[in-house]
Amino acid sequence: MNAQKFTLQPFESDNLLPDVQIIGNIARNDYQLMISYNLIGNLTNIIIAPPSDTPTRKDGLWEDTCFEFFVGIKDSECYWEFNLSPAKHWNVYRFTGYRQGMEAETALTTLPFSIDHQAEIFTLNLDLDLVKIVASNQDIDVAITTVVKQKNHQVSYWALAHKGAEPDFHLRDSFLIRL
Repeated sequence: MNAQKFTLQPFESDNLLPDVQIIGNIARNDYQLMISYNLIGNLTNIIIAPPSDTPTRKDGLWEDTCFEFFVGIKDSECYWEFNLSPAKHWNVYRFTGYRQGMEAETALTTLPFSIDHQAEIFTLNLDLDLVKIVASNQDIDVAITTVVKQKNHQVSYWALAHKGAEPDFHLRDSFLIRL
């Protein structure tokens, strides 16, 4: 198994950043991809949607607090964007190249993740079977990201690294984890 810890960095902007940190773990074992996010700190000013009794596939989840990751096949322009909402809504998009050919990835019909919301820590755990989109012998490059929306409606963008002049999670140079 290939496992790594991560710490996300905020994109420096004029917005006042929330007093939080985002850390976690990622691991791959053959077809299984496991990711754990921990949003830690003063969560009282963060919009964290309550869990839905009927989580569904939804568009536009990145407009609010949203945990995201991107998976690209090594030496290919093709990649997937995964969106996970604290409300337990989700989506997966497939791209043929940088922001090109965006389509809902229909090979995946659910994203199995759990959440736990305490006073000063929000945890999201995902255990995903990649078998329908990636062969077990294919190396993948991963970008781990989060959008944090505050109650004052300021938004901050968190990633392993920010390689552009503006926050852009799709930049392949930001897919820093190889599994």
